[in-house]
Amino acid sequence: MSLLEIRVFALTAVIAAAGAALAYLLEFPAPYLIGPAVAVTIGGLAGLDLRIPVLARNASFVIVGLSMGTGLTPEIFVAARTWPLSFLMVPVAIVILLYAATWILERFFGYDRATALLAASPGHLSFVISLAADTKSDLLAVGVIQSVRVLALTLTVPLIVDVLGLVGLEPSAANPTMGLVPLLASFAVAVLLGLIFLRWKTPAALLLGGMVASGATHITDIVVGDLPAWIMVPTYVLLGAMIGSRFSGASLKAMRTAFVAGAVVTVVVVALAAVIAALVSWLTSVPVDAALIAFAPGGLETMAAMAVMLNAQPTYVGAHHILRLLILSALMPYVLRRDLRAKP
Repeated sequence: MSLLEIRVFALTAVIAAAGAALAYLLEFPAPYLIGPAVAVTIGGLAGLDLRIPVLARNASFVIVGLSMGTGLTPEIFVAARTWPLSFLMVPVAIVILLYAATWILERFFGYDRATALLAASPGHLSFVISLAADTKSDLLAVGVIQSVRVLALTLTVPLIVDVLGLVGLEPSAANPTMGLVPLLASFAVAVLLGLIFLRWKTPAALLLGGMVASGATHITDIVVGDLPAWIMVPTYVLLGAMIGSRFSGASLKAMRTAFVAGAVVTVVVVALAAVIAALVSWLTSVPVDAALIAFAPGGLETMAAMAVMLNAQPTYVGAHHILRLLILSALMPYVLRRDLRAKP
């Protein structure tokens, strides 16, 4: 990194850490995600250049994957017997959320069909932005609406879980902490697997690499213990800062319509996702908090980190979000071609 990039990262980290500390003192749920996301968003909208380097971002993804894998136990396979029905609801949820949001963006905000479809996509932000660049859609609107969705879900899902009293039981205090040598070895293997998955163009490759590396060693008892707090807390802070940095240097006045549209769409998709999650929970006996985080169309890494933080079946949540990305990878190009071809 250049000296300028180091300064930008340092400023971002300081603002994010301050936001995390304030959220912790105010006893917010998931304070290490919510606080940095809000603080860095405010700083970005105030005109500050705030960014998280790619290397730090990728390392955070690997660590979140490792933390998810520590929860992979034999009991998970017993619980997973009810997951197929839940998996079947993922494409149903995607279609409902996609077309409900598309209708709102077309009907009430006047966006063209391509822009509305891309902005309404329930996730896969980087993929959607690349699709938007290849069409005549409003790239700024797509980016803002998608970013507002990710930020709003990061803020609202923990609050909903907390207010409704859905937070899972705290992990056992007897759980050991992973030693430094196993942690470093797991991280190295996770990075290697992540690079392989990247080469195969697998969605969330680095997170998946961490999850496979940690899960394989924990299920076989080669490695035991949770990741230490000294590495998890900074990881959560970086993820929160990454979400907030999407608005760095943006003019709120210039993107007012897209910002409002993103807020309205987010309210609608959260309500729909909550109904779907409640139905899935009723049908499968999966805890409501896990189902809600699994079906909320937020960023995979953020939702996965949230599941770990709230002890809401991280493996279940991660599996559903990876499936969502896989479906969107195939669905969005098809939907764009079909809808735009059919439009006179």
